[in-house]
Formats: sequence, C-alpha cells, structure tokens
Amino acid sequence: MSAPVRGRSQRARPANRRARSSEHRARRRIILRRRLVALATVLGLIGLTYGVFFTPLLGVRNVDVHGAVVLTDDEVRAAAAIESGAPLVRLDLQAIRERVAAVPRIAAIEVERQLPGTVRLLVTERVPVGSVKLSDGYHLVDSTGKDYATMPAPAPGVPDLVLATPSAVDPATRAAVGVVNELPAALRAEVLQVSATTGADVKLVLSGDRLVKWGGSEDTPRKAAVLLVLLTREGTAFDVTSPDLATIS
Repeated sequence: MSAPVRGRSQRARPANRRARSSEHRARRRIILRRRLVALATVLGLIGLTYGVFFTPLLGVRNVDVHGAVVLTDDEVRAAAAIESGAPLVRLDLQAIRERVAAVPRIAAIEVERQLPGTVRLLVTERVPVGSVKLSDGYHLVDSTGKDYATMPAPAPGVPDLVLATPSAVDPATRAAVGVVNELPAALRAEVLQVSATTGADVKLVLSGDRLVKWGGSEDTPRKAAVLLVLLTREGTAFDVTSPDLATIS
C-alpha cells in the first residue's frame, strides 16, 4: 500500500513546482505592469510640466484691459510688455505691475492670470481735482497732489489751482488739494479757483466773484460747514481761517 503513495507524492511535486512557477510569473507581470504605469505617469508629469512651464502650451494668447478711460487698451498693453506665447505660469506679475504703474496716468493696477492663456489688467486711472496753468500748458493734479499729465486746456469741472510748483511733496499743493478733497459737493461746485503759496494761506475764489480766506487745510469740514452758512448772507469776502470767529465783508 505504501508504493502508490510514493508515486502520487512524486507526481505532485512537478505539478506544485509548475503552479509556483506560474504564480511567480503572474506576480512578475503584475509588478512589471505597475512599474510601466508608474514610469508612464512620471514621464507624463514631466512632459506636462515641461509643456506648461517652458512651451506655449499654456502661453499668453490674450491680454485683456479693464478700466482704461483716457488711455487706450493698446497703450496699457504696451506698458505691460507681456510677450505673446510666454508661459502663463512663469509670468512675473510684480514686474508687470511695476511697468504699468510707471505710467503717470495710472493710479492703481491689478494683474490676474486666467487659464488657459489670458492675462487681465485692471487699471484705475488718476482723476484730476484741479489743473495748474504753467508755461507748457495745464498740469493735471490728482487727489494725492501728483502732477500726472499736461493738457492744452484746463480740466473741465474742477477748479484752477494757482500753485508755483505742483508736487505731491509741496506743502502748498498738499494744502490746496487737501481742502478740495474734503469740500462737500454743494460747496465744491461753487469753487472756481484755489490758490496757496504755503501750507497755511489757502484761498478760494467762488462763483459770483466771492473770495474766501481759508488758511490751512486742517479742520476743513468745520470751515466748510461755517462757510455754507455765511454764504446765505450778503458779502463778497469771507474769512474762515478761524471758523469760530468767521467774518464777512
């Protein structure tokens, strides 16, 4: 009875070896497939990264400008100097902001990327609060006191500023502009001219040939409120340098 057992055992060994060999080959095929998939994924990521960062695959195709009023869109694009086809993700947004902000008329600039290939430039132009007549024309001055443009005619709807040297750091300019900025709309509409030689001697010329001695730009809301009351009375000269002791003549 023992001989048949040995025969079956001997026959089983090659079968087991074949099964183990087949299982081993199957595992190797699975591992190989996984490695090939991993390699393909890595190569795909490398190719995609290269395409995004170093080719026009996601390059700049459009530069959209929003907010330009006096400036043209092309003038803003020229200042931004964004190369067509440049990889979108590699753009130096800070450098673009600095280039556009260097345009005197630009008060603020925002730069945005929009996939797949658009750059948005959102600009805010300076708005004049007055114009200064000098030998080369009318210099436009904004709410910060910056002299940002020269025109052949005064800016409509804003007062003439009589200043020796309009500049954001000039005390006379800062005082005159500071007063204009804080005037209520009802009073600002009456102002034809604002003059100053220092930071403490602002004067206003109103419609009807009325003159107002304003003084410094401090306490402007209080002075404006007092002046509006005084303007309801007869007079051509008003002094609100000290609003508690205002006079009319």
